[in-house]
Amino acid sequence: MKSIHTEINWTTFTHTLFNDLPVNVAATERGLCLISMPDDTHMNMKEWVVKKFVHANLVEDQNRLSPYVEQLQGYCEGKSKAFDIPLDLQGTKFQISVWQALMTIPYGQIRSYLEIAKMIDHPKAIRAVGSANGANPIPIVIPCHRVIGKNGTLTGYSGGLKMKEKLLQLEGYDRYTVSGHPRFNF
Repeated sequence: MKSIHTEINWTTFTHTLFNDLPVNVAATERGLCLISMPDDTHMNMKEWVVKKFVHANLVEDQNRLSPYVEQLQGYCEGKSKAFDIPLDLQGTKFQISVWQALMTIPYGQIRSYLEIAKMIDHPKAIRAVGSANGANPIPIVIPCHRVIGKNGTLTGYSGGLKMKEKLLQLEGYDRYTVSGHPRFNF
């Protein structure tokens, strides 16, 4: 079901962590709703907004997005380990339950897809958890990068495995195997 919002504010954010490539950040009046990875285009953001919101207009507004960008900046520079910004989660009930579970994974720690499935009381829904993880519209803030294969391998990430590796290293976690399958290694 689509949410009704008349305006979605957005801006871009760049940082050396993303090789100084722009990352789109978007929010409704309720909170942050989207962070794109550097490979995503502005058109991808527009398409996502059309799918999730009724009659919404994208309006560039750096000032409105500054609280979100400041917290992302702090995280990327290793100065902040947590986010305290409002979120406007757009997904199914199952996806939102997965994303809420992801937000409980502490900075610098990891969980497997199986562990997340157990956390949400769906221990057999491991692949569905992987799909919800992959559909996360707010990476970094909803730390899907902290989910790796149960055997310690890096698994798929919307920003690519190299970006996932950078984020985990930023958080001081380096006990993983880089040669993980790019899909799901449950």
